[in-house]
Amino acid sequence: MSEAENTSKKDSPKKDSPKKDSFFKHVKAEFKRCTWPKKEELIRQSTLVIIISVILGGVIAGIDWLIRLGLQAVGL
Repeated sequence: MSEAENTSKKDSPKKDSPKKDSFFKHVKAEFKRCTWPKKEELIRQSTLVIIISVILGGVIAGIDWLIRLGLQAVGL
């Protein structure tokens, strides 16, 4: 190693701990900038997700039942 590399490594302070404090400060600041949904909007969207999930589950179960019925008719 050259003399310049040795002195630059000695001059730079060694940080034992990561910059956790600044990371969490940035995360907190980012959360404050977020626009969170209102309670009514959250309830409406959650209800919609549950309803669509139940409907999709019923459609998949119906398709499964039809395939099973068809395979039994064929004798497989």
